[in-house]
Amino acid sequence: MNISIFGLGYVGCVSIACLAENGHNVIGVDVIAHKNELISRGKATIIEKDIDGLMATNWKEGRISSTRNFKEAVLKTDISIICVGTPSNVNGHLNLNAIYETAKQIGEAIREKEDFHIVVVRSTVLPGTNVEIGEIIAENSGKQRNEAFAVVSNPEFLREGSAVKDYYNPPVTVIGTDNDFASKKIVEMYQGINAPTEETNIEIAELIKYVNNSFHALKVSFANEVGNICKKMNIDSHELMNLFCMDKQLNLSPYYLKPGFAFGGSCLPKDLRAFKTMAHDFYLESPVLNSILDSNDNQKGQALKMVLNTNAKRIGILGLSFKKGTDDLRYSPVVELAENLLGKGMRILIYDKNVNISKLSGTNKMYIDKHIPHLSELISDDLNKVVDSSETIIISHNEPEFEQINAKYPEKHFIDLVKIKQSKATDNYEGICW
Repeated sequence: MNISIFGLGYVGCVSIACLAENGHNVIGVDVIAHKNELISRGKATIIEKDIDGLMATNWKEGRISSTRNFKEAVLKTDISIICVGTPSNVNGHLNLNAIYETAKQIGEAIREKEDFHIVVVRSTVLPGTNVEIGEIIAENSGKQRNEAFAVVSNPEFLREGSAVKDYYNPPVTVIGTDNDFASKKIVEMYQGINAPTEETNIEIAELIKYVNNSFHALKVSFANEVGNICKKMNIDSHELMNLFCMDKQLNLSPYYLKPGFAFGGSCLPKDLRAFKTMAHDFYLESPVLNSILDSNDNQKGQALKMVLNTNAKRIGILGLSFKKGTDDLRYSPVVELAENLLGKGMRILIYDKNVNISKLSGTNKMYIDKHIPHLSELISDDLNKVVDSSETIIISHNEPEFEQINAKYPEKHFIDLVKIKQSKATDNYEGICW
């Protein structure tokens, strides 16, 4: 393929070298003359492992060139990849001037081009930028999106110091576009890359990099707070975290990473409070640990607000224990939600096939007697009765019997806290995080 790269910084330079190594002809474009001169002599614009050899070899083979003439670059290629910088302003917003100027240049070049052109946004940008780029290109080309050109969001996952290795071995190749032809061409462009390809909508492709990096930052801060506590106790934090990382079932896994309702139960809240107290006793500031329960309480408040906004007076709750498949009501966020709704004067009816009032005992019984002392009057083993008697129904367990319940009762309003499987969304259904 013939490909042009706009922006010859870290991502652009790595992309030129690696695309050329995979057999493509690549033209680099940058507003900084020095970067163009380096590329035109087969030299990298960055210091990075393995990059110099790839640049030199592919330049000698004639697959790498550079120009400051943006029209020439677009007219000679089928795909243009935008890799320009998106620095933060002092208020935290992105400075997208370089993105928009590049889109304008590409649009002006497309005006003079007859063939279909694909624009790939590799720079890290917020949702909505892809659409704006398309509008700028359309305005400056006088042509329509998906008739003369397409815009693809294709985030990179490169780390400085291992960027070449990361290019060939990303966790996933993400392609977000509204054009099937463009999607197929980008899949073809990445042939030989050791990664699954996921085609998704544009906004998800634009947002994934921010979610990734925010989570990476969270992991660093979490590990540091654990280390600070360990040091005070003369415990080897690295040995501890090596053990932590051995757990691939829960710790380093997709588990717990699905948006939904608050956590509860007898373990997570109790142990988190104990760990926070440990840090406090050592006079340590642990803002990440301290904020977890606040965030959890905020999610409980979000669910309560959703129910109150319906203005319903009769509320059904499907699932009361802190998670499905158990009768454990201790620190269940659903119990707390039910308690708050009762306090607001709502009429509550609950269905939970695993909770049998007569069999509750010990701390489990003590907890529910304290928070909902008249639970026996509110709970039913008849699902249809609970739904029939309610205006708004809260789904808090992901049980098969709840999967199509909103379609069965189109006149009822359903609030889903767990994302039950559905054939399609309906007007009478809303999720807490989706």
